[in-house]
Amino acid sequence: MFFAVTSDAPTTGRLGKLLILAIFAMATVANIVSPATAMAKSRPTKVAPAEINPNAPDPDGLLIDVYKSLAANNLQKAQSKIDALVEAYPHFQLAHLIQGDLLLMHTRPVASFGAGAAAQPDKLKDLRDEAAARIRSYRERPDPNLVPRVILQLRDDQKQAIVVDAQKSRLYVYENNAGQPKLTGDFYISQGKFGINKLKEGDQKTPIGVYYITSRLAGSKLPSFYGPGALPLNYPNEWDKINGRNGSGIWLHGMPPESFSRPPMASDGCVVLTNPDFLKIAAMVDIGKTPVIISEHVEFVNRTKWLADRNFAIKLLEDWRQDMESVNANRILGNYSRNFKTMQGDNLNTWFPKQQQSWDNWHNPSIRLKDVTHFRYPGKDELIVSTFTQETSNGKSRSAIRKRQYWLKEAARWRIVYETTV
Repeated sequence: MFFAVTSDAPTTGRLGKLLILAIFAMATVANIVSPATAMAKSRPTKVAPAEINPNAPDPDGLLIDVYKSLAANNLQKAQSKIDALVEAYPHFQLAHLIQGDLLLMHTRPVASFGAGAAAQPDKLKDLRDEAAARIRSYRERPDPNLVPRVILQLRDDQKQAIVVDAQKSRLYVYENNAGQPKLTGDFYISQGKFGINKLKEGDQKTPIGVYYITSRLAGSKLPSFYGPGALPLNYPNEWDKINGRNGSGIWLHGMPPESFSRPPMASDGCVVLTNPDFLKIAAMVDIGKTPVIISEHVEFVNRTKWLADRNFAIKLLEDWRQDMESVNANRILGNYSRNFKTMQGDNLNTWFPKQQQSWDNWHNPSIRLKDVTHFRYPGKDELIVSTFTQETSNGKSRSAIRKRQYWLKEAARWRIVYETTV
């Protein structure tokens, strides 16, 4: 793709339109040469205040404004926008490269993105991929009237849920708005060098699943590589372990001070954010409560469909509760898959009789479920993970236990394939 450009308004406008078309036309993104210039300006310097300020301007928004200004034949406005972006984020290499191209347009034709850069091809590819991911996701921002299908039900005390779309290199924050997910944040992320579906230690992949933030690590106690801090996830969770996945150290974390962002696929498996974005998220989350659902691709549904899916999950669990309360072994057993297994190696035939022993002394028990969550588990299987507190009253005896169940759709029936206490 070749661009012959001068500072003429009509030609500049043509470039703007071609830039937008080129970057938005993701099917041909491999043919686009990324913005790449002014590399000398991106030498490490001290971290600018904007880079540690969670209220700094939105870099994606400013980047879009640059292209819009070019499309409107306004090179000066585009220049002022990119200058503001570089000033706010002095370590944003992509912004420096675009700035160099725009400066060049004032004086002579620009034949390609990064016309003045002496950058290596792999570096240009990284910046091209980042530009494409940022602009595509800005254009394809989720409809606020739609809901991610993975979130079915949050607990009342879960203030938010984090949803990662690996395909779009995007992290979304959803607020628990009276039980309904409401989009409140949208952030660029970098994931594992070799993509998703982590299987083992060192494969440099990002896991797919439903996880929870387990702790908060201050940047002052970590190498500078992690930026202002990290939020570890409980990978591998019980579903990972039962399926033979291993490894550790999957975190949400920031960037070293000399860098602003990474290409879309550049981590060892962690989900990496810019420092201002990390600080925003770290300030929102509740340790042990905030779920992080990482998907290859997030499916969005309308609220009618979401409500139907939610009610279905609620009914699944309610039917199980009623069967448990009946103390009828056959009814209870009907909820469990023949493929059921435990971490200890039990199958349904060995596990179920052990559970049944605890019911032998029950007489007209009352079972109540509280603090219930339901999520559709990401991946190729139709799977729902339900977590709840089971309160059982049996005469004068009272007990409470926190459980998690994985419900798998087998042919036309949903059954429990794994159950554990948490």
